[in-house]
Amino acid sequence: MATTWGICSAGKISNDFMVALQTLPAEDHQAVAVAAKDLKRAKEFARTHNIPKVYGSYEDLAKDPNIDIIYVGVLHTVHREVVMMFLQNKKNVMCEKPLAMNSSEVKEMTAAAKKYNVFFMEAMWSRFFPVYDQIRTLLSQKAIGDIKVVRAEFGSNQYHVPRAVGKELGGGGLLDIGCYCLQFALMVFSGEKPESVTAKGFLYETGVDETVTIILQYPGKRQAILTCTIMVGMPNQAAICGSTGMIQVPSCMWCPTSVILNGKETKYPLPQSTKAMHFTNSTGLSYEAEHVRQCLLKGLKESPLMTLADSELLATIMEEVRKQLGVNFPQDKA
Repeated sequence: MATTWGICSAGKISNDFMVALQTLPAEDHQAVAVAAKDLKRAKEFARTHNIPKVYGSYEDLAKDPNIDIIYVGVLHTVHREVVMMFLQNKKNVMCEKPLAMNSSEVKEMTAAAKKYNVFFMEAMWSRFFPVYDQIRTLLSQKAIGDIKVVRAEFGSNQYHVPRAVGKELGGGGLLDIGCYCLQFALMVFSGEKPESVTAKGFLYETGVDETVTIILQYPGKRQAILTCTIMVGMPNQAAICGSTGMIQVPSCMWCPTSVILNGKETKYPLPQSTKAMHFTNSTGLSYEAEHVRQCLLKGLKESPLMTLADSELLATIMEEVRKQLGVNFPQDKA
């Protein structure tokens, strides 16, 4: 029986998610409804992606009894509000990253998921790529010995994009793209809490972060050095350096199609689609969709690859980084 999806938002990332979903077998995945506050946009989205039901409110989507899980693609400034409403209606939810604006919002959401006994996951799509699966396997096999240094970077020229720089839109490099570098380090160190977090960077004129470098220090002389910026492009690579070797992730480290172990590269081609997409390697969103299906079939309430504890730690570290940089959002005062 197919996993039935409700799509919350008719924006760019939701479009790409639908394109990715359609690369999977129709007997396994079906989008049965879409909701957007602009009913006209929702209808256009439904026509484009052959979705049978259209709603002009998120509340109507929450009350649809024929939905197994809702994909939330709205702007992260309203993630908490929208997700809480879905959870309270006992809907399973996969919500785009960043999960919320700060750690208190994230903890409120994860607590609600547990209270209402539903599946909940941050859509950190990177974690479900075959390259990341291979990295986890190599690390479990001690293929590069003891990990000493992790590096990751993500830089993209976005300062002309209102969503990237607007404080009221939750802008800044950290929440948008820096989270990919952080989650990479947290995965490599198996969700271990760092003993210290140090952040240095610069703010844009709107008060959001434009460039930041983060050092995570771990016991045993282990370190992660992570850089993100919305001012310039970067190589956007990652590396895990161990006592007996190195794992490298070429660009793009957040949606990679190859991994290099001690100089030897292995490639993992993406699913193919001819439909228009907005973001790099977006057909890779199919990996997280299939992972969620498998979790639901097993009756799981959270993902073993992107746990609720992972999301809470990620949010806590990002909040500490913002504190050190002096970046505050209205939601922090709530």
